[in-house]
Amino acid sequence: MAVSQVSQKWRNPNNKLHLLFLFSLLLGALGSVNETGNALLVPEPSSDPGVMSAARFVEKRYNMRSNGLYVRRISRIVSATKQVVEGQKYTLVLELSDTLCKKSDALDLDSCSFPTDAKDLKKEICLFEVWDIPWEHKVMLLKQKCHLSDVLKESSKKEDRPKSSPLSVEDISQNSTFILAPMFKNFITQFNKKYDSQQEYEKRFKIFVANLKTAQTIQQLDQGSAEYGVTKFSDLTEEEFQTLYLNPLLSKMQTREMKKAVIPQDPPPDEWDWRNYGAVTTVKDQGMCGSCWAFSVTGNIEGQWFIHKGKLLSLSEQELVDCDKLDSACGGGLPSNAYEAIEKLGGLEAETDYSYTGHKQSCGFTTNKVVAYINSSVEISKDEKEIAAWLAKNGPISVALNAFAMQFYRRGISHPLKIFCNPWMIDHAVLLVGYGQRNGIPFWAIKNSWGEDYGEQGYYYLYRGSGLCGVNRMCSSAVVN
Repeated sequence: MAVSQVSQKWRNPNNKLHLLFLFSLLLGALGSVNETGNALLVPEPSSDPGVMSAARFVEKRYNMRSNGLYVRRISRIVSATKQVVEGQKYTLVLELSDTLCKKSDALDLDSCSFPTDAKDLKKEICLFEVWDIPWEHKVMLLKQKCHLSDVLKESSKKEDRPKSSPLSVEDISQNSTFILAPMFKNFITQFNKKYDSQQEYEKRFKIFVANLKTAQTIQQLDQGSAEYGVTKFSDLTEEEFQTLYLNPLLSKMQTREMKKAVIPQDPPPDEWDWRNYGAVTTVKDQGMCGSCWAFSVTGNIEGQWFIHKGKLLSLSEQELVDCDKLDSACGGGLPSNAYEAIEKLGGLEAETDYSYTGHKQSCGFTTNKVVAYINSSVEISKDEKEIAAWLAKNGPISVALNAFAMQFYRRGISHPLKIFCNPWMIDHAVLLVGYGQRNGIPFWAIKNSWGEDYGEQGYYYLYRGSGLCGVNRMCSSAVVN
């Protein structure tokens, strides 16, 4: 089947994968708006000559780089966007499938046909970025990321997947001012937003529109039951959100070596939730400060203190922001450092005695106000079954993850594709309080620190069992004797 035939076949806007045109935004490769707030990306029809030329280019380059036995060709043009910047930068999401041709045959790609039996058709979904500079006769492949498409195909058949929002990406693109201006005003009222000038208002509106497109795209890709859409972060660019609310040091700094936790030998119960046993305080709000590491650690110690001492205390995050010299306050930090800092300080004060301000100030810690201490800390297994076993027996766990899908998360079980939620690029620390299943989908129950008006009353639910978003990579707990 020729590329042109494939593109015509998959231009149906009802296709669940048709709205992927902001993949490059999701990967952080391209910004959603420039400094003046103008949109940079525009969707292109898959029959566009530039798209077709770029598709043929990456098809050849893919086969040159691949070490597979058989030639692969484009079986779907899923989406295409174009950015005009010193030429044209194309972002293509393509499905490539095995043909009957072996690479050793060195045949022309157009002469290679697909197997007639669908069971023999091995596929990948790939994102490509191509930079075309016509006046220099130069075409460059900037990025290539691929993922087996079987999971994607199966996930689109799930009956419990949430319905798409009433607005498609095409609706947003074509009717943004008419349809979305009232939505933006409601957003401003709901989240008490204030802008200093008309220029700032217009800039935030354009970001809001771009973020709606992004949320819609994430919705189409999600393999769980999550709903994405307008949240209190919908007027922030991806870069602003990362700077204000996330913690890049989690994946950049060397963690302190801790003792290994002893994993219970008995199999864990099918579900567990420490909220049901009184070991979890109410959801807190870190504000515009990258102090998630402090909230994750205090949440863990609150649970440990309750389990071992019988009293639930709300402990001070601000003490760590101000007095932990190993970390960087609102600039980020590591749970492993925070445990060490608490041991050196001699403990934590109560939230009521050392209240949270959301910015670094001089250390006001006093020993005689300590209400909880720790004796040491442990690193917990990366095996999710062992994590569940330890949690059910010992208490909530401090963990960290890649917050890729969290900016626009509203409810349900989030399950982004792994290639868009790199487990090595963790940037947000949270508290694992339980696990279970909903409608057959296994989940982790995660206490976040963005207030009760985020997600499900302040909680984020993430698919459990595949190390998704690196949730299993930095699991730890304080030890209270």
